[in-house]
Amino acid sequence: MIRETEDPNQTVVDFFFLEGLMYTAEHPSLFFLLFLLIYSITVTGNLLILITVGSDPHLCSPMYHFLAHLSFLDACLSTVTVPKVMAGLLTPDGKVISFEGCAIQLYCFHFLASTECFLYTVMAYDRYLAICRPLHYPVAMNRRMCAGLAGITWTMGAVHSALHTCLTFHLLYCGPRHIAYFFCDIPPVLKLACADTTVNELVMLANIGIVAAGCLILIVISYVFIAAAVLRIRTAEGRKRTFSTCTSHLTVVLLYYMPPVCIYLQPRSSGAGVGAPTVFYTIVTPMLNPFIYTLRNTEVKQALRRLLGQGSRDSPAGSLLR
Repeated sequence: MIRETEDPNQTVVDFFFLEGLMYTAEHPSLFFLLFLLIYSITVTGNLLILITVGSDPHLCSPMYHFLAHLSFLDACLSTVTVPKVMAGLLTPDGKVISFEGCAIQLYCFHFLASTECFLYTVMAYDRYLAICRPLHYPVAMNRRMCAGLAGITWTMGAVHSALHTCLTFHLLYCGPRHIAYFFCDIPPVLKLACADTTVNELVMLANIGIVAAGCLILIVISYVFIAAAVLRIRTAEGRKRTFSTCTSHLTVVLLYYMPPVCIYLQPRSSGAGVGAPTVFYTIVTPMLNPFIYTLRNTEVKQALRRLLGQGSRDSPAGSLLR
């Protein structure tokens, strides 16, 4: 499983060993069931949102178009990491990942995560147009524009991830194989490189920092204008109803942005013990997003009741969605 290099004293690593999450080794079966439950809820919840938005004619606005993309991204993001974590809990061989598999996992993770970052920015812009430019909104955010913005977010995510994947795996890996993390991410993988990683770390901090900070600044600017527009509404009920369409988006943005700050600002501190922030936004947040958007959105709840055939007010299951 090791390839020889031109230097007879060096070998190139063909596989890595994921150390996993701290404390899970003590009760692997319990944590396996926990992650299985979380993963099942995540996939089911996000696919249900995706199907609901795609099948209900009442959810045809741009906001729900972008929500469908977010649900698909969340389901895929969880799939990139959680099954491998569960495999590692079942058997030691489940923690082994090939060099190529590690590169694919890193690429997919950053592709999906960065696409989400861009999508949150687009969703904030959509809310800005809807609230601050209501008369201009139907023209500015037509179907063609929605498809174009969604396509741009996916393309930018793919390019962004390709850059980091190429830089990370262009380096020589000839020694340690143990990744002190539960999946292949840039900081823990760079620690195993048999080369100077200073340039890689600078590019990572600069690129990810610029992208994340730029998107966050645009989101904040959008909500400053939104807040100003809401405050100009005369009635308290009108202000509450208008701003309620933004609270779900604001909540998921906060859940998305806070954990990565703890990770990428300290690239040399990555390890099994500091995986909690990543667990939150790669495993927990994708599970919470469907609930956040469902519980805070009457239209989605009504569409779910129609989809599930539980429109009756007397239905116990339907009452849970109200």
